[in-house]
Amino acid sequence: MRTLKGPGIFLAQFAGDEAPFNSLGDIARWAASLGFKGVQIPSWDGRLFDLRRAAESRTYCDEVLGTLRAAGVEPTELSTHLQGQLVAVHPAYDTAFDGFAPEAVRGRPAARQEWAVEQLKLAARASRNLGLDAHATFSGALAWPFVYPWPQRPSGLVETAFAELAKRWVPILDAFEEQGVDACYEIHPGEDLHDGATFERFLEATGNHARCNILYDPSHFVLQALDHVAFLDIYHSRIRAFHAKDAEFNPTGRVGVYGGYLPWADRAGRFRSLGDGQVDFKAVFSKLAQYDFKGWAVLEWECCIKHPEDGAREGAAFIRDHIIRVTEKAFDDFAAAGTDEAANRRMLGIG
Repeated sequence: MRTLKGPGIFLAQFAGDEAPFNSLGDIARWAASLGFKGVQIPSWDGRLFDLRRAAESRTYCDEVLGTLRAAGVEPTELSTHLQGQLVAVHPAYDTAFDGFAPEAVRGRPAARQEWAVEQLKLAARASRNLGLDAHATFSGALAWPFVYPWPQRPSGLVETAFAELAKRWVPILDAFEEQGVDACYEIHPGEDLHDGATFERFLEATGNHARCNILYDPSHFVLQALDHVAFLDIYHSRIRAFHAKDAEFNPTGRVGVYGGYLPWADRAGRFRSLGDGQVDFKAVFSKLAQYDFKGWAVLEWECCIKHPEDGAREGAAFIRDHIIRVTEKAFDDFAAAGTDEAANRRMLGIG
């Protein structure tokens, strides 16, 4: 077993145009002042990071690392959530997701997808140049509009969707393999990989690709009424990244899982700041320690009620207090008998 690294913080929800949130050095110092030891960097945010430069220049990456170290933090992972989403977009979502792409490819789905694939391949190289071995992303979605089986899905529809999704991702996963970096898909509603069964289907379609792995975020399982602790027992061998995010699901006679098109604060399922929701973090951190998770515990703040800076400050302490310093010895070592093979054989009656 090993002790988790942390606390880390995903910077996407905090980056902005005002100081200290508008430059990597300033936001890193802000994070460090709250007690964070690592930062997960949104690769699309030019105020903080230049993905192409990072892929092409080790000197630039050394500068990034120097900036972070001077602030007292280190990088946990790069994120391409927005670019990963654009690897696969159902036409129903073309307009909604166009804003994730640069203006030059908006309204041009094929060009937008090509841009997204290139971005992921750049991210693989940039991750290696930064000395990282895991990367956070989304899978995108082709089948999501058909998640509820009404009207009845025609035979082969889902199989075709996952075959196409894998066809798009395998060259990207191969690029991550070349760099020795795991691609970690956040299992997330709105993505074709939104629970264990869909991850398994995709993994099989990729030929069980070694770099096809999971970013575990228990909040998305609470909102689906999925057992977020049992998920760790089943999929721990593929979990390479961890978002510590809380959520609550309180269905009523009026609204349930689907939310009734209500704003977040009025939904039965909603994200909360760490400690304010229903995720069993004691069990989560225990399981991750038990299964020798080698990565970071990274705060992702998405609370619909609490101020983000309060959520960040409280989140740093929450993660710090939940990380288990694993034991280096057995609790009953004091009673060790000091026997040897011969004694063991005598005890078994086979000596």
